[in-house]
Amino acid sequence: MTRFTPYQRRLFVLLSAANFFEGYDFFALGQVLPSLRSDFALSEAGAGRLVGLIGLGTILSYWVVRLADRLGRRRVLMITVLGYAVFTGLTGFSQNVWDFGVYQLLARIFLIAEWALAMVYAAEEFPAARRGFAIGMLQAWSALGSILCAVVVPFLLKTAYGWRSVYFVGIVPLLLLAYARRGLRETARFEAMAAGGAGRRLFAIWHTPYRRRVIQMALIWGFTYICTQNAVFFWKEFAVSERGLTDGQVGLAIAIASLVSLPMVFMVGRVFDHWGRRPSAVLICGLLAGSVVAAYQATGYWVLVAALTFAVFANASVLSLLNSFTTELFPTEWRGDAFGWANNLLGRIGYVIGPIVVGAAAGSIGWGNAVSLTAIAVGVTLLFIMVWLPETKGKELEETARVESVG
Repeated sequence: MTRFTPYQRRLFVLLSAANFFEGYDFFALGQVLPSLRSDFALSEAGAGRLVGLIGLGTILSYWVVRLADRLGRRRVLMITVLGYAVFTGLTGFSQNVWDFGVYQLLARIFLIAEWALAMVYAAEEFPAARRGFAIGMLQAWSALGSILCAVVVPFLLKTAYGWRSVYFVGIVPLLLLAYARRGLRETARFEAMAAGGAGRRLFAIWHTPYRRRVIQMALIWGFTYICTQNAVFFWKEFAVSERGLTDGQVGLAIAIASLVSLPMVFMVGRVFDHWGRRPSAVLICGLLAGSVVAAYQATGYWVLVAALTFAVFANASVLSLLNSFTTELFPTEWRGDAFGWANNLLGRIGYVIGPIVVGAAAGSIGWGNAVSLTAIAVGVTLLFIMVWLPETKGKELEETARVESVG
């Protein structure tokens, strides 16, 4: 088995820390949403619109991600860590729902750009034989952030600062900057490219052979987000309002689900490298659809916890899978721009629209039924993967890019 070099190991630690806070932030909003609804007098539809507004930051993050093809991966990653920490800290000082929404929108811009660049780094710096493993492990660190969030939020909500204290913790990423500046290098592939994307126009990629693949990946991401953005996010709302669980019971359920699923999430990258991306997609998408329905339709507490465990695992795994495909199917000079278009700018439309539709539907059919219906989108995702995407297992990035260029 190909071993990581000392630098690759250090790089892995840094990227893991960055992804850790992506997981923390994702779970934080869902965990504090009932408290926000109470403080700001929000209805179910209002909560859905708030989540949709914040989700717009994931689309706007495209303009940050695309800078990586011009300014370099390292410099832009540093900017994203700083921006995320600043606006997450400001969220804790919000005086009304508009303050909260704007600060979180801005924080999400930098957070999602940071996440995207971590995946680009992983694709360009780790060996082909272990690329799926590396990307899967990074997503697992996001799951660790989710665990921390699930464990500490019930306690933080009881402090004098309440939900605000959850966001003050987000200032911690500032500490990463000192380490990152010392140990992080620009990727070798970007340096070899000599910043070929400098001065590139916004729509330049649409005049290349990769435009079809961008559309395909955008549709795959969009349909996936319709389910994954809601699957775990609204579970607390469902559990409290429709199953009568307390904050403590919900926190315990999410912590158990995250902890039990974590070993599987850490191992899923090895499955991608061993089985291949396409066979893994069949397993992961099937498990995601089934577990989401079960997590929002079951009644017994421990049955709900078991279903939520598989939903958390499948949710993290399908994102790892799509990260692998998206970073592997484009050449270095277009990788940042392609990821930005496919995921941040177009694919995140599903990320934004999904919560708005679910929130509106929940007012009439309940959170359980509204979220369960999103499992249909996962079936569409699997169909698109099997029809459109080639197998990339074990291939160098230059080879997988050639697949696209002749396709």
